[in-house]
Amino acid sequence: MKLALGPLLYYWPRARVLDFYEEVARSAADIVYLGEVVCARRHELAFEDWLAIGARLAACGKEVVLCALALSESEGDLKLLRRVTDQNPFRVEANDWGAVRRLAGREGWVIGPHLPVYNPRTLALLHGLGARRWVAPFEATRETVVGALAAQPPELEAEVFAWGRLPLAHSARCFTARRFGLQKESCEYRCLGFPDGLPLATREGEPLLVLNGVQTQSAAYYCLAADLPALASAGVGILRLSPQSEGALRALELWRDACKGALDGRRARDELAALAPAPLANGFWHGRAGGVLA
Repeated sequence: MKLALGPLLYYWPRARVLDFYEEVARSAADIVYLGEVVCARRHELAFEDWLAIGARLAACGKEVVLCALALSESEGDLKLLRRVTDQNPFRVEANDWGAVRRLAGREGWVIGPHLPVYNPRTLALLHGLGARRWVAPFEATRETVVGALAAQPPELEAEVFAWGRLPLAHSARCFTARRFGLQKESCEYRCLGFPDGLPLATREGEPLLVLNGVQTQSAAYYCLAADLPALASAGVGILRLSPQSEGALRALELWRDACKGALDGRRARDELAALAPAPLANGFWHGRAGGVLA
């Protein structure tokens, strides 16, 4: 089973991003997703920087995929979308239907997890438009994945989000800016101060959600390490791991050992729990509440 490092969902300083991907170049990741998915106002890295990082990773044997925004709102967002879909060196992950329209007819693009694709007819349609990989929606259950792949088109890979905070929603409003009494257009780039998002708790102090600019995430850390046999039997060939500010490379090593059978899945889950900044969960995969650990 291949390991994919998902796109960086948080806003980190430029030097930290460059250092991180230099380490990723020597990591256990088979596939690396790059680019800005959350907010086009994040400008520490230019589009050309992502291409340069991609070239470096590709030279180290990694498959590189460039991601499109999950929510395009302005002409500037559309310009970025056009640049992402027009570049030639790398495959593209489509995260909204505008990206799908621009990629239709091109061979090899990726159906991103932000697209609501749940059934074999939709998969067949997008496969006919050139898609060759489906990343299941974050809330997909095992039954959803098995059903969608029941008539799996040839050469269509299946990928599932297996590690990290779950992206739950995107909004035109920036909740991190609002937390500090700021407007989105004058946010002062406050996301830079929260390398793993801004935790949100209930009045009783219980973890509830994590704010990441215009994105809302789960408080719990999603982990399917103990579910590897079920993932394989469902037809999943790629596991997506989300970058985190600390321990990301160690997490990749543990996942690689688990996939190779050198480490039992439940033991891997226990060791991964020590790297997670929040309790683990896998409820969605089991058809239960997402924050539950089955």
